[in-house]
Amino acid sequence: MTGETTPAGASRDGDRGSATTELVLIMPVLVLMLLFLVLCYRISDAKLQLADAAHQAARAASIAPSPAEAITDARATAQSALTGTGVTCQQLTVATDPAGLAPGALVRVTLTCTANLDDLALLGTPGAATLHATSTSPVDEFGDLRGQAAP
Repeated sequence: MTGETTPAGASRDGDRGSATTELVLIMPVLVLMLLFLVLCYRISDAKLQLADAAHQAARAASIAPSPAEAITDARATAQSALTGTGVTCQQLTVATDPAGLAPGALVRVTLTCTANLDDLALLGTPGAATLHATSTSPVDEFGDLRGQAAP
């Protein structure tokens, strides 16, 4: 019969289970989207932590008493700043330009970190990402030769 309608509470047999089927089909896409958001968060957080470590390393280098100690202090400060932040570098490179530690000069520190991403293998991401951060800090114009503030 044409024009026959079904009662308001009744369902058609052809629609039974369609919501479950749609959910099963869309679930892998939702999981991949969630993993992609986790990847984006981890990379942006690692960049922020690396920028903070570069800032701390530049400051430590700018108050060092000698250029050689500035390089050593920058590396030690960068490593300690990244410890416990959740950023695991396979390889951390600390490039320091102490600029002779001349008063008023800018000490520049560049960090390069190769961070692991292989635990997000479901996304097909590469095993690691290389992140960079650079910071500068001025050498105190009023400090004495040993890197200490003048009295």
